[in-house]
Amino acid sequence: MITVNPFIDNVLNIAPAYMQGFLVLMVIFTIGGVVLDMMHKKNVKFFFNNAKKAKLSATKSVSTGEKTAIIVKTLAHDVATSAEFCGVTRRITHLLGMYGTILFWVSSAVMIFSASSTSTIYPMLWHIGAIMTCVGGYWFWFIQRVDVRAEGNNWSRIVFADLFVLSLVITSTFGLLWSYFQSANSNGLATLFFIMFVISNVVLFGGVYWSKFAHMFYKPGAAIQKHLAEADGSRDDLPEPADLPKQFGLGIKRSEPQNY
Repeated sequence: MITVNPFIDNVLNIAPAYMQGFLVLMVIFTIGGVVLDMMHKKNVKFFFNNAKKAKLSATKSVSTGEKTAIIVKTLAHDVATSAEFCGVTRRITHLLGMYGTILFWVSSAVMIFSASSTSTIYPMLWHIGAIMTCVGGYWFWFIQRVDVRAEGNNWSRIVFADLFVLSLVITSTFGLLWSYFQSANSNGLATLFFIMFVISNVVLFGGVYWSKFAHMFYKPGAAIQKHLAEADGSRDDLPEPADLPKQFGLGIKRSEPQNY
């Protein structure tokens, strides 16, 4: 199963051209949802206005080379390793979900657009990516959800902000089930889970505007802007860090944070 491209000779015998068209449609849904989200929330406008404000409050000049180094370091550290999360388990679940999703999506595109290929590496990456996404997603959903642990909400509480995580994990789950039953020649169940896989993809990419999908594009920008503000001294109009915790002891570190 893990070395078989499930898009080749799929249970409904859908031609590659139709699957390619569906994939392009999902990309259009994604771009459209992100653009609508930016227009509605005005995040990009906020970032540009904040950058102009920071430039006026800067106490020192930062060269282009320094800015480039800060951007590269932020992408390599904050983004690529999810360094923003202090808790080890929260960081692990996020990394599993992030890199699992990247493997799942990239290998899906490669297998769909090169359906005649006999390579086994991409089917393996597709299955591994789906498994990683499921492990990270379910671990986060049932064990680490912030609003449940910190705010005392019921575990079954679902809001629009949860749409991205849920549809992402469910899509990966249906994909694995479809692949398994298709490999086992169980056409009835394979058909069912293939249809559910398609529907969950429509919900995932069609619901970008209402979910936290676009949030993924804003976070790197916010992290870069934060580090640039620290470098030029503007610090988003915040005071410099105080050394009072060191003067008055480290009692704050006696208990590790449990909610995030």
